Amino acid sequence: MDWIALQPSHEPSHDDERTAWAWRCLQFTPRVAWLDGALVLEVSATRRLWGGRRKLLKQLLDAGDALAPSAWATGATAQVALALLRLKLRGESKPASVDGLPVDTLTAALPHVPILERMGCRTWGQLRALPRGGLVRRFGKELVDALDRAYGEASESHEWATAPEAFDMKIELMALATTAPELMAAAQRLLSQLQVWLAVRNRGVLAIELEWTLDLRRIDGKPLPPTESLQVRTARATQDMAHLRKLVAEHLSRARIAAPANHLRIRAIDTVPWGGIPASLLPDDNKPGEKLHEFIERLSVRLGEGNVLVCEEHEDHRPEQMESWVPARSLPLPSGERAGVRGVPDSVYPTWLLAKPVELETRRDIPHYGGPLRRLTRLNRVETAWWEEGGPACRDYFIARSSEAGLVWIYRERPVGESASRWYLQGLYA
Repeated sequence: MDWIALQPSHEPSHDDERTAWAWRCLQFTPRVAWLDGALVLEVSATRRLWGGRRKLLKQLLDAGDALAPSAWATGATAQVALALLRLKLRGESKPASVDGLPVDTLTAALPHVPILERMGCRTWGQLRALPRGGLVRRFGKELVDALDRAYGEASESHEWATAPEAFDMKIELMALATTAPELMAAAQRLLSQLQVWLAVRNRGVLAIELEWTLDLRRIDGKPLPPTESLQVRTARATQDMAHLRKLVAEHLSRARIAAPANHLRIRAIDTVPWGGIPASLLPDDNKPGEKLHEFIERLSVRLGEGNVLVCEEHEDHRPEQMESWVPARSLPLPSGERAGVRGVPDSVYPTWLLAKPVELETRRDIPHYGGPLRRLTRLNRVETAWWEEGGPACRDYFIARSSEAGLVWIYRERPVGESASRWYLQGLYA
């Protein structure tokens, strides 16, 4: 067995703080418990996954935030690790063996320390050397059992910490927030906890909800709701809070709160199993900086979803029905490949498609656009949409040359019955 005991940098005063400490340790091992004000971790089954105890300790101790422990110690059992931690906090040197540990570092012996010292029993080894029957009669079975667990001669039982199935945390603001951007400081604290929870549960987040509690119930005689909220969504699941913080900041900078807020709550409303971060073996594919989808999401929040659009392709042979423009956040990123007209190579597809085909003037069945058009290719026939109410689309497409406009893309609508055919301009070539 291999145990690590951690002393928080400050005594957690709230359940949320204790939860945050436990969640951080759960990233490294599922066996985490609170023991007499310290966190103990059993890492014998997971240290290999982190490259050994030294590397595990480096990542565990280098928190870089308020969750960095003030002291730590390791031992063969949880009681030994806790005893060594207490010695370190008192500034005392580590003994050569477990037998040399002072009796006041064993929690079960603390109520009996004055009596034990008068008996000349000051270390674990001296306590263990006393007759067991006499110890049980004088001090109770609890002390003997604790000593057995400390030496690894009896199994230890702990109430292991666990992360909940869903993330939902609420904190009290240090001061009333009168504007939505003032909620960002509290949101960053909760997002840090969300990142730890995602790592523990091996999940990626797609959407979160921010909810703030209003401090007032009425303004100018008008009743107010108890809370207000907003949702923040991302196109791809993530465990990295850098992008999510930017999105939250953009949303809050444009939000308004009806009254001062005193609490902030964040809950994850959409998460998926985390499959890791996709990467390429080619260095050119792993470029640093902001990802394209992250830039699009942030820009959509800043400018409005209706002002950042992306082309959505449809399975249709009619060019005007092959694509539509929709908000970029509602679709995955475009692949950058054009499907082209079915049956028409991409090299023949015009570089500019008109929003609506323009009917051309016809003289002797020759279409005119800045003069008569000369057809350069054989027809490409399209027959589709017979299932629609407006009737089928029966068209013959050509590339033609105009003396004024250059190359153009036209089609002839084949007549139904005895009506005359009509010509339309649908595309231009740059």
